[in-house]
Amino acid sequence: MNFLAHIYLSGDNDLIKIGNFMADGIRGKQFENFPEDVQKGILLHRFIDTYTDSHDIFRQSTKRLHEKYHHYAGVIVDIVYDHFLAKNWTKYSDENLENFINRFYKSLGDNYSILTEKTQGLMPYMIERNWLLSYRTVEGIHQILTQMDRRSKNVSKMQYASEELKEFYIEFEEEFTLFFEDLRLNAQQKLLSL
Repeated sequence: MNFLAHIYLSGDNDLIKIGNFMADGIRGKQFENFPEDVQKGILLHRFIDTYTDSHDIFRQSTKRLHEKYHHYAGVIVDIVYDHFLAKNWTKYSDENLENFINRFYKSLGDNYSILTEKTQGLMPYMIERNWLLSYRTVEGIHQILTQMDRRSKNVSKMQYASEELKEFYIEFEEEFTLFFEDLRLNAQQKLLSL
């Protein structure tokens, strides 16, 4: 899953959300250098990634993209699934999406000193472009995929994956809906055990 899902699945604790959000850049036991709730977020992130990558429905979605995008297929589906979470936000939360996102951005600022350097560098750009809200539209997803393709020096060809999103929109949305219900339950249980 991508940023929005990771933050959403963290519950109401800002530090768990922050840990989950910045976990990709934290290797091995480095997580032990952070406050306890941030550690929980990092461990939850790792659980979510492992659970997602091995899930049959997620694999079904990636299979559709694998021939053209190879090992980037999983990254693309992560982003596509965030689109469906943003698009269908009211099914999953009573809080308005914009308010949820703005509260998260504020918590990043309030806890700036505990963020990794990578997250500190990413934060202004992310907030200025409002990445999390841009997931709501196919055009927003196209922009995110294009930015990621540039970071891969256009090797990934991810900028073209919005075409598959449009072509298989119904299939991706159905897969996301089934998968995310399963992930939500398992992430909640994992969070309680941390």
